[in-house]
Order: sequence, then C-alpha cells, then structure tokens
Amino acid sequence: MHIHGYTFGQVASGAVSADELGRLCDSVLFGDDDRAALRRAGELLDDQIDALLDVWYGFVGSQPHLLKQFSTPAGAPIGDYLDKVRGRFGQWVRDTCAADYGDDWLAYQHEIGRRHARAAKNTTDGADSTAYVPMRDLIALIVPITVTVRPFLEGRATADDDVDAMMGAWLKAVVLSVALWSQPYVADGQW
Repeated sequence: MHIHGYTFGQVASGAVSADELGRLCDSVLFGDDDRAALRRAGELLDDQIDALLDVWYGFVGSQPHLLKQFSTPAGAPIGDYLDKVRGRFGQWVRDTCAADYGDDWLAYQHEIGRRHARAAKNTTDGADSTAYVPMRDLIALIVPITVTVRPFLEGRATADDDVDAMMGAWLKAVVLSVALWSQPYVADGQW
C-alpha cells in the first residue's frame, strides 16, 4: 500500500477495522454533520496550514519535554527531522479535514501511531532521537492542537459558517486520531 509517498506493505494489517472505526466514531459522537464541518474547515485552513504549524511548532519548541522528542540524546533539536515531520503534520491536517476515513486513511493512522511508539519512532527519517513519544503527551496535545485552530477558522469564516460546529468536529477528529495512534502503544487485546 502506498500513501503520501510511503509504502506500507504488511503494516496495514495491524490497522483497526472499519467496524472498530465506526464504534470509535459513535463513541465521540462523530457523524455526517461533522464530516461536512471538517470539509468546510479544510477549505478555510488550506492556505493557512503553514501559519498554523508555526503556532504548533512554537508551542512544542517552548516546551522542553516536547522538544526532546525531536532532539538528539544530547538535547540538540534535529532541524532536518523537525522539517520532515512538519510536512507530514501539514498533510495530517489536510487528511483530517478531508474526512475521508477509508481503509487507506486507517492504515496511515496506524503508521502514524507506530511512528510515535517504540515500533517505528525515528525509522522513517533515520533520526537519532528518543525511542518513543510518551502517550501522555499525545493525549495532552489534544488541547493545544484543538484550541489553536479557532483563530484561523474565525479569521476566514463567513456569516454562513458555523465555527462552533467546525471546532466541535475538529476536536472529535483529533480525539479519533489520537485514539487510533494509541493502538501501537497498547498490549495485545487491550486496545
């Protein structure tokens, strides 16, 4: 399988099923209205993604415990690694807003989770950094990755846009992503 320039082969077999995704969507109250709201958010965010990533990278860079995940064992940030991850992070925003959560998307979410966990951290970019991103940080980052989107939506919204609906859909989509990314961290049978 080939997604966003990456070939997955056997990795996709570990991805959650469409039925499991459906149950997760039910758990976070994610429905067709949310898909529509995300698509509209994507239209508003598309040419602002670099600016949004500047905000997110500024936040991560201001938090030593987060920046550590992109740094050498000696503590020096790895610029090339940060740049490569940034490109994929921007694509994640686009994919999330596209709200096309099919099998390829599920496989890629599984791969994103692997790249945060011990299973594959650093392997894609050959980085000499931490062995994994602590799951607690993935969970905690739901807040800044969510609340910082509002100004970007409000700055482009029209009178017909429901920014609250877009924000609600974004939050649900971020929680959904993090729930999927947690799978490689969890012992067999407990996810």
